[in-house]
Amino acid sequence: MGAVTVAGKFDRNSFDGEAAATFMISVAAELAGMHAQTLRTYDRLGLVTPQRTTGGGRRYSARDVEVLREIQRLSQEEGVNLAGIKRIIDLENQVDALQQRIRELQAEVDNASSRRGGELVPVPRTSALVVWQPRRKRKTD
Repeated sequence: MGAVTVAGKFDRNSFDGEAAATFMISVAAELAGMHAQTLRTYDRLGLVTPQRTTGGGRRYSARDVEVLREIQRLSQEEGVNLAGIKRIIDLENQVDALQQRIRELQAEVDNASSRRGGELVPVPRTSALVVWQPRRKRKTD
């Protein structure tokens, strides 16, 4: 997936190698510089969705901790409210999905192009409407 940044500082894909490490809520809260109750609130609001243990305990990845830090930055430094932050996160997810779809479609185009020997023929596009009218019989006197 492509990286999407907010204010040039936040790369949601920068922790791909570390995504397997998980932290208990108390450790994640300390790493993010927040209170554990804040993390529970963000989970309830859908800002960050940590993994769950079989017993229901929250487990935060390194990526989750980075998202928490960015939420805090947007809230404290930029003055964005939580609803705005949720919207930003939702839009970033949409952008990621669209970029992935673009890559898939580009791969399909490349595949089709290689099968045809690289010859793609442009198809003219028009908005003209063609109306068929049957021939009228001539009246014979």
